[in-house]
Amino acid sequence: MASDTTRPNAAGTQSWRAPVSGTTAFAAALMIFGGAMAAFEGIAAIAKDDIFLRTRHYVFEFSLTGWGWVHLIVGIVLVIAGCAVLSGTLWARYFGVVVAGLGALANFLSIPYYPFWAMTLVAVNIFIIWALLHGAHREIDTT
Repeated sequence: MASDTTRPNAAGTQSWRAPVSGTTAFAAALMIFGGAMAAFEGIAAIAKDDIFLRTRHYVFEFSLTGWGWVHLIVGIVLVIAGCAVLSGTLWARYFGVVVAGLGALANFLSIPYYPFWAMTLVAVNIFIIWALLHGAHREIDTT
């Protein structure tokens, strides 16, 4: 996927770049797919509120249209971060961890509206965080 460990850039300094392992590539694919699904979930919540189940007497309750915008934005940023992770740069990996954490938090808070799907995406985002951090550990050892 990505190439060499380090290469001098235009300023003559070396930037950190590792070959993308299978774990990292899988995490990037999950980020792209999960981000697209979150964006579609956001579009569905914005377009038609009656698709989602509204539970009563939940500890936290927010506007479904507002959560639609949150999921749409987080989904788009997650897709962008997934594409950046495939480049193999260190900043993209940490950016992916932060965005996946925000995605897990957003899905956790939207459990009252779509419980099974939200819990599934929380698990996927936690797995993405693990894969990005575990892949970094493995890639640094091989360089």
